[in-house]
Amino acid sequence: MGTHRSTAAGSPHIGPPPGLPTGPGPSRYAPSRHAPSRPHPDAHSAALAHALQAAERGYAVIPLTRTKHPAVRSPHRGHPEQPPCRGACGRIGHGVHDASRDPLDIRRMFAAAPWATGYGIACGLPPYHLIGIDLDTKNGADALTALRFLAEAHHFPLPPTVTVRTPSGGRHLWFTGPPSPPVPNSAGRLAPGIDIRGAGGYLVGPGSLTARGRYVLATGAPLVPAPAPHALLALLTPPPPHHEAPPAGSPHPASALVRFVRTSPQGQRNARLFWAACRAHEAGLAQELAARLIEAACHTGLSEQEARATVASAGRRPGRQ
Repeated sequence: MGTHRSTAAGSPHIGPPPGLPTGPGPSRYAPSRHAPSRPHPDAHSAALAHALQAAERGYAVIPLTRTKHPAVRSPHRGHPEQPPCRGACGRIGHGVHDASRDPLDIRRMFAAAPWATGYGIACGLPPYHLIGIDLDTKNGADALTALRFLAEAHHFPLPPTVTVRTPSGGRHLWFTGPPSPPVPNSAGRLAPGIDIRGAGGYLVGPGSLTARGRYVLATGAPLVPAPAPHALLALLTPPPPHHEAPPAGSPHPASALVRFVRTSPQGQRNARLFWAACRAHEAGLAQELAARLIEAACHTGLSEQEARATVASAGRRPGRQ
């Protein structure tokens, strides 16, 4: 979003204050490994400015450390609460449960954490009920291709939306969701390399400075998060307990699962096979698809023994993935 502002009412412009670097990678304010816990004051001030700007657009925020963790220390350190306190004590230090749009609250949190160099945007809260799709590039993952494959397999478009580039080369896609049912957080459930930030989670806000570098808005991306497609929501929302096997044509059709495994690049073969086998179990198709999934995995170069072991491990996973 840079320094441009949207004219749409309530649209979420989150751009850096004028004069601060917007490109990816480390900035001159990035603390070194040997730097004291308190960063350069400009890094802290910039993070606060970004957070306040985000709050103006309706996002609830918290300060983050350069390791992307909540920056305000828990008031219950050494005295754990049972059940865990989520802010009922009235003090700050409860992570994403402290997220606020109130400028006074935000300044109070940043004042309590002068080491903060970034901010987190809470997901699942009104008015946006934000859903974040974290597309990773580590360990050989090609999460963007996997997401596009899922969109093709389940016949839903991927509308242009707010996109934040991460220092590691990944990206965060922002979507708005419905008030209910809540979309839960998950890691790798949708596909290898794809993590979901939903209710109770948070996204690192653009402009945040971390130990790896700065999070920046993708050039040319929309300034307003698009609504999540209904078919995507169906994949992100867990089925009710004791659900019956879905009918034919429901999510994760057999042919799509087989093709997903068959087109696995090196480095993702086991992960894709395991994920597809988990989905086959959920759909009640485990016995029907086992041989086809193993054959598809062998086509990618996995040995039959390794493929059979991976499929078997998916069936033994408690609650599945």
